[in-house]
Amino acid sequence: MYKIIFVDIDGTLRNSKKETTERTKRAIKALVEKGIHVVISSGRYRKYTENVSTEALASSYIISSNGGEIFDYKNKEIIYENNLDPQTIIYLYNIAKKYEVQFVMNSRDNRVANYPSNNEDIMLEQPIEEFVRNNTSVQCVFVGKDLEKIKKAKCEVEKKNGLKIINLSKALLQENIQTETSLFFDVALENTSKGNAIKRLCKYLKIDLKDSVAIGDSYNDLSMFKVVRT
Repeated sequence: MYKIIFVDIDGTLRNSKKETTERTKRAIKALVEKGIHVVISSGRYRKYTENVSTEALASSYIISSNGGEIFDYKNKEIIYENNLDPQTIIYLYNIAKKYEVQFVMNSRDNRVANYPSNNEDIMLEQPIEEFVRNNTSVQCVFVGKDLEKIKKAKCEVEKKNGLKIINLSKALLQENIQTETSLFFDVALENTSKGNAIKRLCKYLKIDLKDSVAIGDSYNDLSMFKVVRT
C-alpha cells in the first residue's frame, strides 16, 4: 500500500476551470485520515502551493517551484531550499530586460516581477542588485507573448552553466503547436526537479520510494515518475 502520493496542481488536482472538486477533496481527506501523505507538488511558488494544498485538504508538506523548495506549512519549517545565487539572478534579469519580457522571481511566499501581470505579482521596486542582497529565489520565470523573443531569451539562458530549463510552454517544445496566448519557461539550478525533491522528502519522512506514487500531466512531472514506484 502506498504511504505517500505526490500530486501536480494544474491539469491534475484541478480541472480545466482551475477548481478542486468536492469529490477530489473527499478522496484526499479520506487518504490523509488513513495516514497516507498527499503532497501537492507544483511549479508554482510556495504560498500559492500552500493555499491550494490547504483548500484540497492535503498534507502540510508541499513541494513548490518545481522541486526548488520543500516546506511544512503546519510547522512553518523549510525542509529544503535550493536557492539561485545573486549573480545568476542578475544575469537572468538582464536577459529578460534585453528581450523585453516579464521576469518573475519565486521568492518564498511571493512572486516578484519586473512588471506584474496579475494580482499575484509584487512589483520589483528596487534595483535588482539590491533585491538579491536581501531576498532569496529558488526559481525564475520568463513570460511573454512574443514567441521569437522568448525563444531568444531561452537560448541565452541555456548558455549559462549550472542552470536548467525545468518547465516550459508546449509551444517551445513542439514547433507544430499553435502559439499560446502567454509563453513561459522556468529556470532553476540544474539539480532542481520534482523527482529530487520527492527523494529528499521521502528520506526525511523515512518512507521507502517503493511506497510512493506520483500523479501529473506535464513536462516538469516526468522527473517524478522516474523515482516513484511504477
